[in-house]
Amino acid sequence: MTGRSPGVPGRHRDALRALAARHTGRGGPLPAALERTRAATTAEPGEWAPQAAAAVGLPGAAGLGPATYFADLAAPRGERHVRVCTATACFAARGGRHLAEVEEALGVTAGHVAVDGRTSLQTVHCLGYCYAAPAALDGTRPCVGADLADRLTRHAQPHAPGIPAADTTGAPVLLAGVVNGESAWDVWRRAATGLRPDDVREEVAASGLRGRGGAGFPVAAKWAAVAGKPDPVVVANGDEGDPGSYADRLLMEEDPERVLAGLALACFACGGRRGTVLVRSEYPRAMTRLRRAMRDAVAAGDLAASVETAGPQPFVEIVEGAGSYVAGEETALIARLEGARGCARPRPPYPTDHGLWDAPTVVNNVETLASVPWILQHGGAAYARRGAPGETGTKLVCLSERFTRPAAYEVEIGTPVSEIVTRFGGGLKNGRELVALQIGGPLGGFLAGNALDVPLASRALADRGAALGHAGLVAFDADTDPRELLRHLWEFAADESCGACSPCRVGTRRGLELARSRGERPGETYARLARLMDEASLCAFGRRVPVAVRSLARAYGAALAGWDR
Repeated sequence: MTGRSPGVPGRHRDALRALAARHTGRGGPLPAALERTRAATTAEPGEWAPQAAAAVGLPGAAGLGPATYFADLAAPRGERHVRVCTATACFAARGGRHLAEVEEALGVTAGHVAVDGRTSLQTVHCLGYCYAAPAALDGTRPCVGADLADRLTRHAQPHAPGIPAADTTGAPVLLAGVVNGESAWDVWRRAATGLRPDDVREEVAASGLRGRGGAGFPVAAKWAAVAGKPDPVVVANGDEGDPGSYADRLLMEEDPERVLAGLALACFACGGRRGTVLVRSEYPRAMTRLRRAMRDAVAAGDLAASVETAGPQPFVEIVEGAGSYVAGEETALIARLEGARGCARPRPPYPTDHGLWDAPTVVNNVETLASVPWILQHGGAAYARRGAPGETGTKLVCLSERFTRPAAYEVEIGTPVSEIVTRFGGGLKNGRELVALQIGGPLGGFLAGNALDVPLASRALADRGAALGHAGLVAFDADTDPRELLRHLWEFAADESCGACSPCRVGTRRGLELARSRGERPGETYARLARLMDEASLCAFGRRVPVAVRSLARAYGAALAGWDR
């Protein structure tokens, strides 16, 4: 026999389920045990993680792995734990100076606990307040604004305005609940009682819907890959980590019912009885809103109360992340849900064959699932008439704090970037000149401020060396030093690389060393490094870093000469 068998023999599957019970929320959860222990100590993970694992019947290494990997577990904790966003939009807002200001105001260096043991400080990417940057979480209380350090010092009341959101299409898909108050559960009930799984898949196939998490894979094709297989699982990926984007946070906080109904429809279409939503720990309000919406849906009979009672109505669990950008990649996300380090895994096997605890698994982004109720209500053909050729539908585009009107705008795919920047965003504040524009996160790419005549569509952006990603737009004016922005990009890459493959693990650190150097231009050594990362990295994270750096160099021209290799 060659390859992996299509299923796991019964005794081995039972063993996997027993292991899952010790790792995850079914039984004695390892992540919960680690979090409880972490909250009660300021010691290093090596001193407490093995004991936490032993307490749930696992070897010490099972606890040490995730505890030293995830930022929320590895970071020291004081009685007051402050997380400061150092991602791109916050960097652009204050040139990165806000971190030093907070450190001085609180008397503690990032990554440490104050001498009195009361206050700890952690840097994160990102908090989803890109429209009001810079931002911090004081415990779970958000705090934003140019006077961030002063507010944190005074323990001021939370200052974080709600996410501004606007529809530009006239008939919103994603903002239908936020703007028009439409209920997605009505669509789910009609589908569950009057449609077959095949009908749902066919309607979504007709819509042309593609994944909105960055990869753009056809959704119906992914669903079809698990249909008919035993016990498939659907995972809603709410680990939105692209700095500059807050679309998923908007949906999970303001219309969690639409996210859950979309997940229920996906489970129905795939023949699955179980769904999972992974929410970033940096989004505590989204976690609260989703859990409340889930309880309401169970009480209304739209979701099952347990796996045992699940049928057409699936059982859904909400899981909190632990601080990792790469854990948004689907195989790393699955590893996280299994209680392991959130590292990317080689493919094949693909998750649709062997995913979460070896079950066939579909991973869909939150925004992707939020589109499904509208498609079922209005028809796939109506959705397919919107957007660009080969890239149908609408997208939530998030504009950063530098814009005159920062907000999340629902636009049709193919809308010119220049129109989004000027007509919707109103250009930059105080009439400042737009020098460079980042699209789709630090690894999405950059456009020069005078080169925005490109449609917001994957293929068109790829031709310019950029990527759609989550479609967060972060603006940079003349106050931003291009060398500092280059360094910021490499710091993000080095911090967030999962370390599973050498090209990315070593390459991001070597790139950061070169970016920190103010000496000669990068030469053939860097050119070889970039080619190695581009061709040999295990996942898209490592492959995208050199592409993003090249686009940044092109946007700034002579100021970053040599980095366009």
